[in-house]
Amino acid sequence: MMHFLPVDNNDLQLRGWDRPDIVLITGDAYVDHPSYGAAVIGRVLEAAGFRVGIIPQPDWRKTDDFRRLGKPRFFFGITGGNLDSMVANYTSAKRPRKKDDYSPGGAAGLRPDRATIVYANRVREAYGDVPIVIGGIEASLRRFAHYDWWDNTVRRSILVDSRADILVYGMGERQIVEIARRIKDGRELDGIRGTTVLRKLSAISDQLSAISDLNNVERRTLNVEHDSPLSAVVEIPPYEEVKDDKDKFNEAFKAISLNQDPFSNKTIIQGHGTHCIIQFPPPLPMKPSELDHIYELSYQRAWHPSYDKDGGVPGFETVRFSIISHRGCCGDCSFCSLSMHQGRIVQSRSKRSIIKEAKAIAGSKDFRGTITDIGGPTANLYGARCTRWEGKGACNERSCLVPEPCKKLKPGYRESIELYREVLRLPGVKHVFIESGLRYDLLAQDSGTEYLRHICVYNISGRMKVAPEHCVDHVLRIMNKPLFGIYEKFVKRFEEAQRKTGKRLFLVNYFISAHPGATLTDALELSRYLKKRGIHPEQVQDFTPLPLTLSGTIYHTEKDPYTGRRIYVAKTFRERKMHRALIQYGNPKNRQLIREAMQSLRQGDSLK
Repeated sequence: MMHFLPVDNNDLQLRGWDRPDIVLITGDAYVDHPSYGAAVIGRVLEAAGFRVGIIPQPDWRKTDDFRRLGKPRFFFGITGGNLDSMVANYTSAKRPRKKDDYSPGGAAGLRPDRATIVYANRVREAYGDVPIVIGGIEASLRRFAHYDWWDNTVRRSILVDSRADILVYGMGERQIVEIARRIKDGRELDGIRGTTVLRKLSAISDQLSAISDLNNVERRTLNVEHDSPLSAVVEIPPYEEVKDDKDKFNEAFKAISLNQDPFSNKTIIQGHGTHCIIQFPPPLPMKPSELDHIYELSYQRAWHPSYDKDGGVPGFETVRFSIISHRGCCGDCSFCSLSMHQGRIVQSRSKRSIIKEAKAIAGSKDFRGTITDIGGPTANLYGARCTRWEGKGACNERSCLVPEPCKKLKPGYRESIELYREVLRLPGVKHVFIESGLRYDLLAQDSGTEYLRHICVYNISGRMKVAPEHCVDHVLRIMNKPLFGIYEKFVKRFEEAQRKTGKRLFLVNYFISAHPGATLTDALELSRYLKKRGIHPEQVQDFTPLPLTLSGTIYHTEKDPYTGRRIYVAKTFRERKMHRALIQYGNPKNRQLIREAMQSLRQGDSLK
């Protein structure tokens, strides 16, 4: 137990601690692995010299579990877990999930809805004015007033409802150490990159007086001291306006999305009654050495032994022998939360560090010879670089990959192939597979030919995951995905590469049903394409509007926030079900829904 972070008073006594400096609370089971955010934050704080304890999945109905490790010297750090708790607890049809892969034995119901808010308020109940820091994907995507699909309403910033002292958005390693040091030294928490705070409007009124119209989303620069956290500010419409006015909501989203670059963007302020949310600019990209340090910390790469009796934690099995090689994604898909969380700039570890981790995995007693994945948000962006990323940031005026990959973007194919080869040569390693998704538009280019051939020969276990998402171009444009002709070009290249390997490989195609912009006619067109190709898709995701995503914003407002153009949105559950039924046309359970869809389209009762 001494090798895990302490989870109870017995663990504290074994270490000779009276109490921890910091207590982390998470909605997930405690798995000490770099794929689990609470474990990463705990190890980073530990490496910075702090005593850290962790309380996984406390019983939120009372305060007993929250008192398990006592009152920390500095603060409680709270996360809902690796997933937004509403996504973890409910299906896309808003039904309670029967299983939670991040819980012991896959048990459902061990985390509350809106876990970050519930946990923070229980801590307040238990300890009063103890500092509270919230973070993770749930807090990150809810840092401003946001549309919440589960409530079908615009909710306040999670900072307001949680009564936390500061919110960390993004991955958070730099921020959490800076916060810990400032609290230890008794310093203010304002001005930390990658954080959001709640302040009284009256406390910053002198600085805000330079803005004549607080509801104007045009950029305004305040004439204050350069080192002030409010030295350059963008004011967006307040909660009281965006909750009822969809055009104001779109204005706010547009301003937020255009101010996420760590090099050039400004502090953002949004009013919430007598207070305001202040988001400081994102942190600068990490150097490979910084990422190496994070992933080389003393993770046990195991679930806590207390879960053995439950059969462990199901979600861990998929990452047990995997390696995270990079973070960030320049794809910027409209429905994806990554651009607002990890950012668009790809940050990669060094080859040396990844090989070091692979050696450690290969030396573990339960390793059977297969590294299941070396990847990140997009597997074939390891080592990717752009001349702008190092000092200017990602472009606001265009996407890196759509409508076609920018010529300045250089995928790290040579580095990737060398990495895969070296890991495969390690003693005990028999296979190195890629399970992370791949950007097929990059592989459709001539520059991707060698990489595609190599992974087809050595790194695909039999199935390659790609995400065309749809086949109708106007829907793909709204998704910020490549036009469908590029996918078809990729399929030809894949089939050619497969023939040369002599192996039998398959594409696993991911599709989204009922995405904003898609009509029943579009779903029918996709259904006909799939039937023509003999594809019976199992990987279909019913669209779920996530907070702080472009697609979620369009779902709520039924407009493009950048152009004001109206966009059709399928909102009734019945229509959403018909979209999915058409796409999964081969499932006998869908026949009645297909008939209903066809009747609605007045095109008969069969797919022709």
